Amino acid sequence: MSETASLPVEKLSADEARAELERLAAEISRHDALYYREDDPEISDADYDALRQRNAAIEAAFPDLVRADSPSVSVGAAPQEAFGKITHRVAMLSLDNAFSDDDVTDFVSRVRRFLRYDPLHGALAVTAEPKIDGLSLALRYEGGKLVSAATRGDGTTGENVTRNAETIDDVPRTLPNGVPEVVEVRGEVYMAHSDFAALNERMIGNGGKPFANPRNAAAGSLRQLNPEITASRPLRFFAYAWGEMSAMPADTQMGMIEVFREWGFVTNPLMKRCESVEELVEVYHSIEEGRAELGYDIDGVVYKVDRLDLQERLGFVSRSPRWAIAHKFPAEKAFTIVRDIEIQVGRTGALTPVAKLEPVTVGGVVVSNATLHNEDYVKGIGQDGEPIRGGKDIRVGDTVQIQRAGDVIPQVLDVDLTKRPAEAQAFVYPTVCPACGSHAVREVNAKTGRLDAIRRCTGGLICPAQAKEKLKHFVSRNAFDIEGLGDKQVEFFYDIPLDQGGIRQPADIFTLQARDSSSLVKLKNRDGWGETSAKNLFAAIDARREIDLNRFIYALGIRHVGEGNAKLLARAYGSWEAFAQAMEEAVDHESAAWIDLNNIDGIGEILAEAVVQFFAEEHNREAVSALLAQVTPRDMEAPSGEGSPVVGKTVVFTGSLERLSRDEAKAMAERLGAKVAGSVSKKTDLVVAGPGAGSKLKKAEDLGVEVISEDAWFELVGE
Repeated sequence: MSETASLPVEKLSADEARAELERLAAEISRHDALYYREDDPEISDADYDALRQRNAAIEAAFPDLVRADSPSVSVGAAPQEAFGKITHRVAMLSLDNAFSDDDVTDFVSRVRRFLRYDPLHGALAVTAEPKIDGLSLALRYEGGKLVSAATRGDGTTGENVTRNAETIDDVPRTLPNGVPEVVEVRGEVYMAHSDFAALNERMIGNGGKPFANPRNAAAGSLRQLNPEITASRPLRFFAYAWGEMSAMPADTQMGMIEVFREWGFVTNPLMKRCESVEELVEVYHSIEEGRAELGYDIDGVVYKVDRLDLQERLGFVSRSPRWAIAHKFPAEKAFTIVRDIEIQVGRTGALTPVAKLEPVTVGGVVVSNATLHNEDYVKGIGQDGEPIRGGKDIRVGDTVQIQRAGDVIPQVLDVDLTKRPAEAQAFVYPTVCPACGSHAVREVNAKTGRLDAIRRCTGGLICPAQAKEKLKHFVSRNAFDIEGLGDKQVEFFYDIPLDQGGIRQPADIFTLQARDSSSLVKLKNRDGWGETSAKNLFAAIDARREIDLNRFIYALGIRHVGEGNAKLLARAYGSWEAFAQAMEEAVDHESAAWIDLNNIDGIGEILAEAVVQFFAEEHNREAVSALLAQVTPRDMEAPSGEGSPVVGKTVVFTGSLERLSRDEAKAMAERLGAKVAGSVSKKTDLVVAGPGAGSKLKKAEDLGVEVISEDAWFELVGE
């Protein structure tokens, strides 16, 4: 649970924002896998959108903290191994979201600014269509014949579901004469409400388990290994986009959809072409009001710039196109009763309160826990008797309003004081760790002078809760990802004495098999284990004796170092040896190593200090040394540039650019493999200066960094 999830974005410090971005990246990645790959989401679309919305808001407020593994640059999840794989010739990206009418206005304004679209040029046409809640599918035709069908997968590689897609009535096997040689039509597989109800009746009648909702039913039906099962399911398909096309039959979004309809695809009749924000919002509310009568699930309205030439100019940013956005419907809320308040201890020692709720259904999911964020949020009243800003004074027995949005488990929005029991007592927050009995304190931020919102255990390595959580982090999916060694197994091994096959630190994982061979009690003979499961675990551990440098750094669990920051560090230093030596030298804050560390784009002083302090602790160095005796971090590969003259170079744009906007210039440079920085340092390779360039230009000249004009930039990159 996040230590800062309750804080408004505008109240976050850089340190808090960095921690929150780390949490959001991990949680969104997990939910992507559950949704796209397992067809078994734990949270509703509204909850998921809230996670991404908060992530985007923090990134907008703290652009220097955007992570390399940000949800803004990832799409979907890797495909299942059970299906063959198909690589998308054109990536299947996701969409950014809008959650209010003002967000739609901002979207249109951003598009106009990016394009420098003068109102005198006429209306900026944008299409609006329902966002179908189903499973994305790409259909490839060659010579007018269907040759393959693939799911979105991770956006780059999807699952081969061709035989299953051929069973859907809405998917044409052949296209009319005269179509382009290569046609890739994309859309959504879904299930109508009436068909869903009938299917569940059959499932129950046959003694099977009913599906939770139409989306799960559609996804589960399309991704059957037996096409005959898919054929028995009432799947439908709406076409609304395209991938690779050997020739474009139209020059607008609306025109392309009309062509699809002529080719025999089913398209959504509610799609409209609008010429103002007011029209877009009107279509949204009209579709929202008629949502219950559609007969199929939607979760918003999608807007797309109509002209395809403008779409091409706008291009993409990370995981989504600049020329489209999804206007989502709002999240759901409910009231329930707090039955208890428990304290959980995280791997950083944070004491997090969690409300145990009377189970209640919210957005189709039964929930029984809600985060209470931190001490002040629960207490509501300070030691001086004054109300704490943002506090709720939540007590056992209170009736609370919850919302499944913004986190994995719901959050408490408000307390209904009119229903508070007379005997309800204010919650007394512990000052000792419930896991180890050590003092739990709230530190004062040396820079701001503010009391930390989080109370932390001071037990460190003697605290079993922290030690276990650090080990769970080490073996987690985005770290070492050791199959068969999950949270429950970590708990199991931690509770066994070390000389009998226990695990206390990461290196113990890799000596487990050797120790087991000489142990009187073999793992295969322990409860819950057998010869096969023990053998598989040892094999899974051996498979991770080599690991990418960024995953190795992330797995160490250094405070503030999430997946994105680990990638930044790995890319900056390239090898473990270079990284470790630099961190040792950076202990001296006057050293070149310390300055270089702080100059890495995205690495601030707080994170730099955390990394250096980690390696300054002898017990950490010993633990890492023991681990390195068992595993080998692989050097970080240099970025590929496909012949680009600026690949791998750090570029700074300054002054007024005349031929393209600043955003467009940054997007171009990143597309060509360059890294774009916001300030000039001795690590800068190139400065592109327009009229009015000031301090950055002077600093570049002082440092001897190459400076070129905007025209020279275009000549250099050949565009």
